[in-house]
Amino acid sequence: MSPAARSSRGSVAVLRFGRFAAMGTVAALILIAGVWASWGTAQHAMLTKGRERGTVAVERCAGGTCAGPYAPSSPGSQPRAEVRLESSVAVEEGRTYAVVLKPGGEEGVRAGPAGILYAWGGALLLASVVVAGGLLRTRVAWVMALSGAALLTATFLMV
Repeated sequence: MSPAARSSRGSVAVLRFGRFAAMGTVAALILIAGVWASWGTAQHAMLTKGRERGTVAVERCAGGTCAGPYAPSSPGSQPRAEVRLESSVAVEEGRTYAVVLKPGGEEGVRAGPAGILYAWGGALLLASVVVAGGLLRTRVAWVMALSGAALLTATFLMV
């Protein structure tokens, strides 16, 4: 093998490793960003110990939020005339939802599996595109995409 051919193979290997490292970093950053963006909601849905828990009977939805009276179910929690929930496809007028109140008691987060799944599903879908396109790991990307889709679908089925 000539020195030029060996040099060309070495360059290809370095470029392949560089692409793998760059796309792996981008995929990791997307997952971290998804977790970071979701943590504001997810922490209340996942870490409920010591937080006020109860139910909200949604009476009206407008402007991206839904609101209704709050009925406590945890010790020390007080009833409230109005608690707001983020309006999404999984919140409808006339339904009652289990919630965890954020500190301050005016805003609630869906409790239980629906709140957790809603908070984490999107990051997997976003990262799967980078894993498939940049890392050329189609099987891993399919697993990530299907897991993210399953999480989001489960969220809406748990309404």
